[in-house]
Amino acid sequence: MSTHPQTASRRRAPAPARRNAARRRAVLRRRLAAGAGVTLLAAIALVLAWPQFHHAVREITLPLRHEDIIRQQARDKDLDPALIAAVIYAESHFRDGQTSAAGAQGLMQLTPATARYIAHKSGGTQFVVDDLATPQVNIAYGAYYLRYLLGRYGGNVDFALAAYNAGEGNVDRWIAAAREREHALTISAIPYAETRAYVRRVLTVRGQYRRAYAEQLGA
Repeated sequence: MSTHPQTASRRRAPAPARRNAARRRAVLRRRLAAGAGVTLLAAIALVLAWPQFHHAVREITLPLRHEDIIRQQARDKDLDPALIAAVIYAESHFRDGQTSAAGAQGLMQLTPATARYIAHKSGGTQFVVDDLATPQVNIAYGAYYLRYLLGRYGGNVDFALAAYNAGEGNVDRWIAAAREREHALTISAIPYAETRAYVRRVLTVRGQYRRAYAEQLGA
């Protein structure tokens, strides 16, 4: 007796089973196609949204506000606008209305005594301490003080920043002590750890503002 019909029946699945397998393959192809389409759309959305996402991240990690005032004060005081921005970042992180435990106020964290001195030197006869809450006044006075310190220390940015943080009297003593030892005062030789960290932070962030906001700051 021939066994060919039985062998054929074992080798070929019944028609309903073949149709079910074909349907499963079709469903799988559609799912794969749909998944690829979703992945493609997600990639396109990411490419389109990346500039906004990058801007949002930069605004959090390296904020910038009042750039028009910063540019104007940099021109008026012959300062690097990125330096002004970096000092504001280090002092207040561009948050208005900041007041320190020592009473320093505003974006550039000026004490009332320093602000009154600047007002006297710059002819701000109508100045009152509450004016430090105004970005225009605060940045103008902070820029004036930076220019004064740079002039006082012969254009040495390290000394000017150290004095902005720790006061002129301390920096004068540090410079005098270094000269007695016949050494130059370097950042690493600043006795106050807080001031060393401050100077380094401002210098680092200044470079970041120059690169990230060259157009906005005109740096």
